[in-house]
Amino acid sequence: MALRTYLATEIALDHADGLLTRRDALHKLGLLGLTTAAASTLLASCSSAAPTAAAPSAAPAPPASSAAATPTDAPDYDVAAARARTQDVTFPGGTGTMSGAYAAADSPRGAVVVVHENRGLTDHIRAVAGRLAGDGYSALAPDLLSRAGGTAGVPDATAALGAISTADLVTDLRSGLTELGRRADGLALGVIGFCFGGGMVWQLLDSGPSELKAAVPFYGPAPDAPSFTGSQAAVLGVFAEKDARVNAGRDKLEAALTAAGLTHEMVTVPGVDHAFFNDTGARYNEAAAAQVYRQVLDWFGAHLT
Repeated sequence: MALRTYLATEIALDHADGLLTRRDALHKLGLLGLTTAAASTLLASCSSAAPTAAAPSAAPAPPASSAAATPTDAPDYDVAAARARTQDVTFPGGTGTMSGAYAAADSPRGAVVVVHENRGLTDHIRAVAGRLAGDGYSALAPDLLSRAGGTAGVPDATAALGAISTADLVTDLRSGLTELGRRADGLALGVIGFCFGGGMVWQLLDSGPSELKAAVPFYGPAPDAPSFTGSQAAVLGVFAEKDARVNAGRDKLEAALTAAGLTHEMVTVPGVDHAFFNDTGARYNEAAAAQVYRQVLDWFGAHLT
């Protein structure tokens, strides 16, 4: 699935879930280059495909005018403390200075690049980086909107990401890997990404050799024709049972991983939907997120130490 198509569908599904008004959704889709007719068709398609009742673990949808969701489940970690572990950093990128959030582990066992969702470098992603650092993995979350002025400087993060080519996004991710390798000299490198960021992890793995030893893409869209040639990373792919859109690419991904001879495990979490790990979103499921996070730490423990 092309990343631009994926981003457009993200907007349409947010509308179907009541997280965006129709007007806001049409505006965002227009920024991605869709005509009003094409955007209306996409919204209708996603609305008709939406479940008639929310999953038991999900929070009730907020009013249509609300831009953010409030999950009913509380995270099982200290979010504020995790976020406080991070510091803003800058480093060289493909076409100029990149920005990001870095969290240093006290006694690091490895180092991990954290790839954000389509909303850019949010406080949630900063907290993920800080949480990993607290569990022994120094983490860098690069802002892939740096080329456009940074997450805080763009009117709409999703549209701005859609205007950047996949090749340029991969280049910037590789810059993040280089920077993390400099800061965590001698440590094995991993990567984790969510939604759009999960798709970028797959793209990074498909872009040729790198220093990566482990990768954990969460419910990210597959490249059109993945081969993973030259990659040496051990891959833990995380999927959500109700996320039919992303799950459609799972078999293709697993076949490519097998053909490339990569150590891998594909986990489908039962009873949850796309973005179940995001503790600021309406689809958050604390029990599932806690269980999978333990699997992530086990994976990094096995392949980064």
